[in-house]
Amino acid sequence: MSRFAKLQLLARQLVEGLSSGLHRSPHKGASVTFKQHRAYVPGDELRHLDWRAFARSDRFYVKEYEQETNLQATLAVDLSGSMAYAGKGATHSKADYARALARSLAALLIRQQDAVGVVTFDTKIRGHVPPRSRPGHLRVLDAALGAGAVGGETALSGVLRELGPRLGRRSLLLLLSDCLDEASELVRALAQLRRQQHEILVFQILDREEVAFPFEGWTRFDSLEKSGEQILVDASAFRRTYLENLERHGSVLREGCGRHRVALHEITTEVPVEDALAALLRERLGRR
Repeated sequence: MSRFAKLQLLARQLVEGLSSGLHRSPHKGASVTFKQHRAYVPGDELRHLDWRAFARSDRFYVKEYEQETNLQATLAVDLSGSMAYAGKGATHSKADYARALARSLAALLIRQQDAVGVVTFDTKIRGHVPPRSRPGHLRVLDAALGAGAVGGETALSGVLRELGPRLGRRSLLLLLSDCLDEASELVRALAQLRRQQHEILVFQILDREEVAFPFEGWTRFDSLEKSGEQILVDASAFRRTYLENLERHGSVLREGCGRHRVALHEITTEVPVEDALAALLRERLGRR
């Protein structure tokens, strides 16, 4: 974490900027003014349950107060099978990179006393840690990120719709994924979350080989999401079609994110995590 110390000033400005317009003030002081109810999720402290609301509705709700809602961020980390890919010469997979970036983002936000939670998923949500701002919470997030196994198919749009009710009001969602799912469906799911007033940052993480497709001759490709499924192709002849499809997918995603004011950051895994983080902060500050 010491490698990120130089980013603290930028991080503080970033977080305060993100709070602007989403919360009454980025500096809540010691206020204990009641703000809202949200649905209980496993891991919430029982002392915050509203038993009167339970008596009326037979459902569990948690009370939230002003000082607890300065900025509520959720890191949604894709651990589907495709995230296990690591190209020739790569030192880590896309999933490893996503975990490292998620840990770094969580550390920066918690140091600003903002609440951070983690969701891991493949076809559905597999792990969920509700947002907290205590320094010790970073260890809980780290354990949750390390515990999730990589595997299974991808269902991004369905996961985002499942995640929506868990976010509360006007939170910050940071999605870390290769986004290799139906682009138009993904855009629709992101648009639905934007209509609920959530701020969204998407980190599309790809391996350099997925972007450049450097393969030559007859090559066998094994599916990372469906066990035993494989395809043998002449890579040299297939390259043009693959790159055209990848560009078409990227165009739909970029255009949709731009239209719905979703911040899209395209990253390849050979870029050091601290450089990717610095670029994000500089870009966000430059807009403001």
